[in-house]
Amino acid sequence: MATLELAGVRKSFGSVQVLHGIDLSVADGEMVVIVGASGCGKSTLLRIVAGLETPTEGRVLIDGRDVTPLEPADRDIAMVFQNYALYPHMSVFDNMAYGLKIRRVPRAEIRRRVQETAELLGISSLLDRRPRQLSGGQRQRVAMGRAIVREPRLFLFDEPLSNLDAKLRVQMRAEIRRLQKRLGVTSLFVTHDQTEAMTLGDRLVVMHQGRAAQIATPMEVWARPADTYVAGFIGSPAMNFLDATLAEEGRAAALAAGPVLRFADGPRPGPEGRRIVVGVRPEHVHAAPGDEGGLPLAIELAEPLGSETVLHGRLPGGESFTARLPGAAAPQAGAVLPLRLPAEVLHIFDAETGLRLDPRA
Repeated sequence: MATLELAGVRKSFGSVQVLHGIDLSVADGEMVVIVGASGCGKSTLLRIVAGLETPTEGRVLIDGRDVTPLEPADRDIAMVFQNYALYPHMSVFDNMAYGLKIRRVPRAEIRRRVQETAELLGISSLLDRRPRQLSGGQRQRVAMGRAIVREPRLFLFDEPLSNLDAKLRVQMRAEIRRLQKRLGVTSLFVTHDQTEAMTLGDRLVVMHQGRAAQIATPMEVWARPADTYVAGFIGSPAMNFLDATLAEEGRAAALAAGPVLRFADGPRPGPEGRRIVVGVRPEHVHAAPGDEGGLPLAIELAEPLGSETVLHGRLPGGESFTARLPGAAAPQAGAVLPLRLPAEVLHIFDAETGLRLDPRA
C-alpha cells in the first residue's frame, strides 16, 4: 500500500503545454478517477506517474519518496492498459507470471500467486489458453491478474474498459471496484466515461485543457460543480445553461427567456445586472401544465425510456433545453409544456469566468 502525491506537475511537448501544474494527494488505499474529454491531458498525467513520460516541472512522490527520476520498473507500480498488452504466444499462466519471473521470484511462489489471483478473478480454468482463445472480458481479467500478482504499491488503469461492449463494461467496472476495495491498493483510473468515473472513484479529478477543474467526491462534483465545464461534463443528459442577469439585489436571476427565478439559499455577490449563467439539471425540472408563469418548452423530440421520458426542445428565446420527466406518458413533439425550475436546485455561475457563484457567507 502507498500514498501518492503530485506536486506542481507540468508537461510540455515542444511549445505546446499539455499540463499546467497539477497538485494531487492520493491516500493509502484510495481509488481516484481522472476523467475528462479527449486531449485534456489525463493519459499524459497517468504516464508521468508510471514513469513513461518525464514531467517538464514538478515531482511524483510515492510514500513520500521522490520517484520522478526513477525508471518505471523501479517504482513498484502495475498498469492495466486499454489494449490489454498480453503476449499472444504465451499462455494465460505465463502472461500472469512473466513479471514475477523476470524479478526472479521463486517458482513455487509464482505458482501460488498466479493460482490465487486466477481464483480471485474466476479465470482458473483459462490458465492453459492463449489470448486469442479468450473473449474481451476474459482478456481484461488476465491483464488485471497480471497486475495483481505483482502485489504492487500502486495500480494504474488507462481506460481499461473502452474496448468492451456496454453490458460487459458494467460488469467489469463493478468487478474492478470490488477487487480494489478487497485488495486495498491505492489506484489511479483514467477514463473519458463519466459513468465509470462516478461509480468507481472515491474522488474525481475532472480535467479540462490540462488543468484540474475540480477535485472532489463524485457526489460533490455532481451537486456542486466548480464551473460550467464540470457542470456540463458530469451528468447525463447534460445540465441546461440559461443566460440571465442578477436581480433583486442578488437574490434572483432574470432569465433572458423571460421569468425571474429567486434563489433559495441567499443572494449572489455582484451588482444588479451582472451577467450570470443559471444551470439546471434535466432531472430536476418539473412539468407544470396550466402554469402560466412556467417556462414554456416547445418540444422537438420526446424519447420514452420506460420509467421516464427525455424531452428535447427550445425556449422562447431559442435556447435548447432538455427535461427528464418520470413516466412514459409525456407530451409529444410539437406540444408546448410549461416547466417549473425549483429554486433549491439552481446552479449559478459567473458568465465571464464560468466559476460557481456561491451565496455570501
